[in-house]
Amino acid sequence: MTTAQIPLPDAATPQPAPPGAPVSQRGTRARSALSSTTEPAWVRTTLILIALLFLSLFLFVPLVAVFVEAFKKGWEVYVAAIVEPDALAAVKLTLIAAGISVPLNLVFGVAAAWAIAKFDFRGKDLLLTLIDLPFSVSPVIAGLIYVLVFGLQGWWGEWLRDHDLKIIFAVPGIVLATVFVTFPFVARELIPLMQAQGQEQEEAARVLGASGWQIFWRVTLPNVKWALLYGVILCNARAMGEFGAVSVVSGHVRGFTNTMPLHIEILYNEYQFAASFAVASLLAGLALVSLVLKYIVEQRVKRESSAAQGAH
Repeated sequence: MTTAQIPLPDAATPQPAPPGAPVSQRGTRARSALSSTTEPAWVRTTLILIALLFLSLFLFVPLVAVFVEAFKKGWEVYVAAIVEPDALAAVKLTLIAAGISVPLNLVFGVAAAWAIAKFDFRGKDLLLTLIDLPFSVSPVIAGLIYVLVFGLQGWWGEWLRDHDLKIIFAVPGIVLATVFVTFPFVARELIPLMQAQGQEQEEAARVLGASGWQIFWRVTLPNVKWALLYGVILCNARAMGEFGAVSVVSGHVRGFTNTMPLHIEILYNEYQFAASFAVASLLAGLALVSLVLKYIVEQRVKRESSAAQGAH
């Protein structure tokens, strides 16, 4: 090889020390490479302080204020607001709506992600667009859509009235609205992961004689279990905290069609501040539990990813 053919190192790229170089030299090279790819300490400190200030003003302080106001008048007032019949009915309805919508979105999300990531078919791009629809449509508009379809003056209103079926201003309408605003969460967590994993493992299992269900249960699902759990947690958190769409279709019937967010609004509008903050603290507590579960899943995914990289 001539001298012109020998590749010259880039002067801007830090070069590793020779294998036989002293440890101090290798450490100096490593620190030099690190310092050349990071910002100055004052820049990092400023960015961290800005982020902490923003979180304090818009997240930590309001969250603390909710619990402070909830217990401001004592434990007895707090418990009385929670065990009040209308509050218990709101909690029950919230759990019912989430308990129905989350499993439905789980089935839809897995099916949609499997179809989009593993198969090519006509209308694939349209399906992806429709999955993102709740992200671009206001929840209030979503509620109005169901009113126009199932309301008394809607497309199916007369038929539903003649058959004594009630959807709007009843539990079915609340469940439908909750399903609509939450169905992208599971699918959107699974689709990128399934696409990144490819189809090699499924094809290998198919060659070995596995059936479609065996491939799904033993190959596809174990590979996406943590992303699936992550999507379910986000879906459940949104289902319990949904306000706009549910507000339109509920009718605000106390003790019957009020979910927790709607019950909190009514109490606050009636100047029952202690009771409203008490119920709000319960909802905030459920949200914090969701965040803790989300953090646990993220850490588990990071550990498994690190272990897989170490194995390779």
